[in-house]
Formats: sequence, structure tokens, C-alpha cells
Amino acid sequence: MKKPLYKHKIKFSILLIFIILWLFCLPKSLFSDPISTVVESSNGTLIGARIAEDGQWRFPQLDSVPEKFKQSVLLFEDEHFYNHPGFNPVSILKAIKHNLTKDTRRGGSTITQQVIRLSRKNKTRNYLEKVIEVFLATRLEAGFSKDEILTLYASYTPYGGNVVGLETASWRYFGIPAYELSWGQAASLAVLPNAPSLIFPGRNEQALLLKRNRLLKKLFQKDKIDEITYELAVAEPLPKKPLPLPNIAPHLTERAKKEHGGERVSSSLDYNLQQQVNRIANQNYQRLKNNEIHNLAILVMDVSSRKILAYLGNSPTSKEHDNYVDILTKKRSTGSTLKPFLFASLLHEGRLLPKALVEDIPTVINGYNPKNFNKNYSGAVPADRALSRSLNVPAVRLLQEYGLQKFYNNLNDLQFKGLDKSAGYYGLPIILGGAESSLIELTQSYASLASTLNYFNTNSSVYRSNEFQSASYLLNEQINFGKDQFQAPVLNAGSIYHTFKAMQEVNRPEGEENWQFFDESQPIAWKTGTSFGFKDAWAVGVTPEYAIGIWAGNADGEGRPGLTGITAAAPILFDVLQILPKSNWFEIPFDDLKPLEVCIKSGYRASIYCDHKTENQMPINGLKSKTCPFHEQLALDQNEVFQVTANCYPLENIKFKSWFSLPPVIEYYYATANPDYQKKPVYSNDCNTYIKTPMAFLYPKKNEIILVPKNLGNKTSEIILKLAHQQPNSEVFWYLDDTFINTTSSFHELIINIKPGNYLLSVVDDKGNRIQQQLKVDLASKN
Repeated sequence: MKKPLYKHKIKFSILLIFIILWLFCLPKSLFSDPISTVVESSNGTLIGARIAEDGQWRFPQLDSVPEKFKQSVLLFEDEHFYNHPGFNPVSILKAIKHNLTKDTRRGGSTITQQVIRLSRKNKTRNYLEKVIEVFLATRLEAGFSKDEILTLYASYTPYGGNVVGLETASWRYFGIPAYELSWGQAASLAVLPNAPSLIFPGRNEQALLLKRNRLLKKLFQKDKIDEITYELAVAEPLPKKPLPLPNIAPHLTERAKKEHGGERVSSSLDYNLQQQVNRIANQNYQRLKNNEIHNLAILVMDVSSRKILAYLGNSPTSKEHDNYVDILTKKRSTGSTLKPFLFASLLHEGRLLPKALVEDIPTVINGYNPKNFNKNYSGAVPADRALSRSLNVPAVRLLQEYGLQKFYNNLNDLQFKGLDKSAGYYGLPIILGGAESSLIELTQSYASLASTLNYFNTNSSVYRSNEFQSASYLLNEQINFGKDQFQAPVLNAGSIYHTFKAMQEVNRPEGEENWQFFDESQPIAWKTGTSFGFKDAWAVGVTPEYAIGIWAGNADGEGRPGLTGITAAAPILFDVLQILPKSNWFEIPFDDLKPLEVCIKSGYRASIYCDHKTENQMPINGLKSKTCPFHEQLALDQNEVFQVTANCYPLENIKFKSWFSLPPVIEYYYATANPDYQKKPVYSNDCNTYIKTPMAFLYPKKNEIILVPKNLGNKTSEIILKLAHQQPNSEVFWYLDDTFINTTSSFHELIINIKPGNYLLSVVDDKGNRIQQQLKVDLASKN
């Protein structure tokens, strides 16, 4: 009795071991081969791919198998696929009989067995291997559905050369996705894996044609296709040599490979828009290369979602000109593109009103001497016009007034991560291009401003706490914009609206009066920028729906004459704007604006002496802004010809009149640029009371060092001195260290010979007014 029981235990143990082996015979992942990186547009169209690390074109696993290919491959490879348990005994017996009686070889493997063989990568073809395949195939059938197994087969079957998988083969041989395959194309790919080393496009075409046509005939006989479809499919040409894969956004594809290698990346790119942007890049590259400008970059972003819609990292040029460099992510000098953020910051804090006059005069600040692009000065200019004309001197002076560190902190809050050094390192030149940023960083900051304004207007006048976020090219990535709050995260809606309004007026820089843009273009707030040395040309613009960023230049940093934002980058910006859907202008954020009486002449909050006022909707903090400093009440004689005082003129005959008057230095340049400006009347000769400080030095400027040629040694050198005086025909006496040197009248310019050294320059006018300034003359370096 013990022997049979013992035998039963042995049998049970063997069975148990067999079952355990069967249960755990498959690895966790059947396929661990390197995968190609595949990037698709937002609608699922292939826009680029990069080969797998093992040199194979192997796309990520399919989600499903297209019906035409499914019908074709089942009829060709495994007609009873949905009925067998992983192997087909009838097919195996037929294969054995065939192999024993014929010279050719026949496999008899099911699709399930072929999946096992592909996963094992075992090139040995013998009966033992067949037994192992059957064993593993049954386990595969138990753990996977039939459709899943068929998907594995379609995804990992070789199709000749280094082409692996149906989707890869469809693109390489026909240039279309697998779901678009015709019956003739599907049949061609269904027969290819049968002998991919012997038969593939471009080789043994006749054998491939016969196999394909036999399969098509079988599809027709089995009523899978009708007669017309069969005849059309048979007439289809065979594929030739492998086609190049789409590569319409190469720099994004490379970026995706680095960040999501071996994955199928669903990007947010708009396929049609990307193609149009590529066309625009080609056209403009032909224009720019005539000036030896070889690189450009274009970015289009959705304002509300911060998703990237078009990504062109570099121009279609050769490797000789660094076309592989993704300019969108590289830090470059920002030029004037940060000026709108300063303008908005000043409005936000009530330090400025949009049309308030700001100083545009020769300026030296701790040795730093900014100049306007056209080297001219306007004396005073409305702040919004200074922004739209991109004037450098007002921007630097406003930055000094606002505070460098405070503005630097704002830029950090705006997510300018390229600012990796201290505020002091950049200094005041930060506003003119002394800092660096990337095109994607700059564009997303402009988009965040637009989104802040849009959200405020459409969501009960609230803001989002994390509005300023990095842009994303991943379709399904959710950006966390934070919670609703009443406080603006960085800049309020009113200041942003007025900033965009000023930017809408940008149409040409100073000195480019003949430049014309498209009258039919939709409204856009935009800004150009040019870096020092003409190395970077920028143009960035926003509408309520889109943000556009453009950069043009040379990737190697070579500057070119004429490489400016307005001439190189702006035309591209407007080309892109024209292909975007039309959008309206930004809505007015009335809940963040208050009516305010503004002086028409000065743009400041109106004072009691402003005789021409208007009521405008201004940012709420504008109520804190200064009142007009340029209007005052003058006491004039009866004929309104001279200024008088009660000490020298009958009080009952004095006429009091409001007058717009600027300080001497500002007036000197403002009067030239504004012929209608009326200077204050001079005082009557009978009066001896004068305005405070009627004169100011034009040159040298305060803290400025005058350099004379070094090769002259200690010999004297000629320098020029200039003075502005508010009273016409006044006489001025010049002194150097209390030594009288000369007299000027009306036009106060003086040339003197002087040695290097430190002096005290003094002037006294014929009414006794005096001003003084330190004068330093030094030797210029040979360099």
C-alpha cells in the first residue's frame, strides 16, 4: 500500500513542479529591448523620432492593431488564432509531415508562439525549442488576451533591416501611420515578417509581390474585401527603399529624447501650425542669410494653458552654422525685452502713470553712461512712449528710481531663472540687456502677464497664486496655477493692461520712420530687443490667446550690422501672427482701475495749476502717484510779456496764469523736440526776483570723467563745456577754480584748453545766480 502512495506523491510533486514552472515561466516583461523615442503632435500625428540605443527603429508598443492589418496577418499567419490555446496541433502535424517529405522547411507556429520566439531571441530552430515555445505560449495565452498577444506580435516583429514593429514599418515603408494603411499596404506588411532577411522593400520584389497578391486573393475569397477593393489593392505599387521619418520639430524631438527617452511622447504641438512656422522660418532664413545671419528660433505658446504650440529651435541651415543648437533653451542677452516688466512694476506701485513725462537727458550714474539707440535726447517723453520707442535713458533712470534690487526680485518672481547672479552683478544695465534669458523663459513670462489679466477679467476679479509657471510641451501634463486669491501674485491687472496698451503702440524704433507693418494684423502687444554688439535680435508679442517669441542672430555669438529686433525679428513675429486665428484685444479690468484726473500736458496726476485735465481709468495705486510738478502759477505783467513780483509791480495789475515749465536741462532738449513748447517769460528789468536755478550744466554731466588723448602727455587739450539757461539773452560768466576764463551769451558753449586734473567749474549769470560742479580730466587709455 505504501508503494502506490509513494508513486502518487511523486506524480503529484512532479505535477506541482510543472504547474509552478508553468505559472512562473514568463518574465515580468516579455520585451526589454531599447525603444525609439517617438514624438507626436496634439492630434497624434508623428512629428519626429529618434533611433533606439541598439540602432533599431523600434517604436513603443502599439495600443491596438489596425483592422486591415489584423485581418491580413491572421489570414496569412494564424487563421485559427482566436480558437487555439497558444499552439495549433493540426498545423504542427502538417509542418512535421512537410519537413519529413519536402526539401523546404515549414514552421507551423502560431502567432502566440512567434511572440514567444521573438521575446526569447533564440536563433536555434529545433524541436526542443518548439516544445519550449509551446509550453510558454500556453502560459502567455493564460495571462494575456488574444488582442494583447496580437498587439505584442505587431509591435515587436522585425520587418527587414533595422525596422521593428508594425508602426515603424508603416512609417518607414509608406510614410503613414499604421491605421491609415490601405489593404494593399497592410497585406505587404503582413507577409514581410515571414522572411524579413530575404524579402523586404527594395529587394526580391517579385517574391514579395507574389506573396502579397496571394494574400489579397485569399482575403477576397474569404469575403474580407470586395472585388473592387481586391483589384485596387493588387494594382498598388510595392514600397521601395525605406523612407525618412517625419522630422518637423527636430529640436523638440531631441529635447524629448533627453527628457523622456524611449517613450511615446504626446506633445502639445499643433501639427499644421508647426508646418507653417517651418515655412516662415525657411522664407525668413533666405532673407537673413544675405546679411550673414544664420540662425533663428520661433516659439508659439497658448496663453491660458501655457502649452507650446509651435517649437522651432533653430533655422534650416547647415551644421556649419550650428543648426543643431536649440536656441529656445539657450541664455542670450535680453536687449530691451525686460523694459515692459519695469514699466508694469512702476504702475503697480503707483510710482508712475502711463503718460507721465519721464526724463530723457544725458545721464551718468556712477560712471555708467546709457545712450538711446539714435544717440538723441527728447528732454522729457511720456512714459508709454518711452516704452513703445524703447528709449534707453528713461528706462535706466526709472530703474534707478524704482530700485535695482526690488526690480531684480520681481524678475525672480516672474520666473526668470536665468538670473543666476546677484542684482549688483548686473547693475542698471540689466534693463538694456545686461542680463541673459532664454526665448522660452521670456515668452512664458509675457504669456503669464496676459494670463493674469485674462483670469482677472473672467473670474470675478481674482488672481491665481502660481500664475507664473514654466511652459510645457507635454499634452497631458497639468500645470498647477495655484489657488484663487485677491492679491496679485506679482503685478496687478490694471498695470498689466496699461503696459500692454503701451506695447500695442510699438510700430517702429526711433529713426525707422519708414517701417510699415501689416495694417490688417490683429491687435498685439509686442516688444523688440537688440543686444549690445548686434548679436541678438528679439521680438516677443502677446494677444489674449497666444504668445509669440522670436530670436534671430548667430548661434556662435557673431554680431552683424543691422541685426536689430525691428529689422530681423519683428517681420517674423508678424508673419507668425498672420497665420494664427484672429483674437480680440484684452478686456479692460475695470475692477482694478479707478477714475483719476490727469494733467494732459505732463501725464501726472493733475495739480491745482493744471489748466487742461482729463479723467482716465488708471491703476488703483495711481492714486498714490505724484501730482504734476511742471505746472506752476506765474505772476505776469498786464500784457503777459514779463514775469513780475509784488515788490516791483502794482499788485492790482498783476495777472496770474498757469504755466507748463520744465527744469533747465530737460527744457533744453524738450524745446528742440517740441517746437510748440513755450518757455516762461523772463522777469521784468524792474524786478529782481528770479526763478530758482535757472541754469544747469549739459556737459560735462555730473560725475562724468572727461578723457583726453594719452599721447599728448601733460600738454593741454581742448574740451567743450555746455550750459542750459532758461532766460534768453542771459549773460554767463565761467570760472575754473575761482579763476575767470570767459563769458557767453544766448548760446552757452565754451571751448577751453585744459590739463589733466581735478577742478571746480563755476558759472554765474548776469543776475547773480550761481551753480558749481566738480570737473575731472583724465588721460585716455591707449586701448
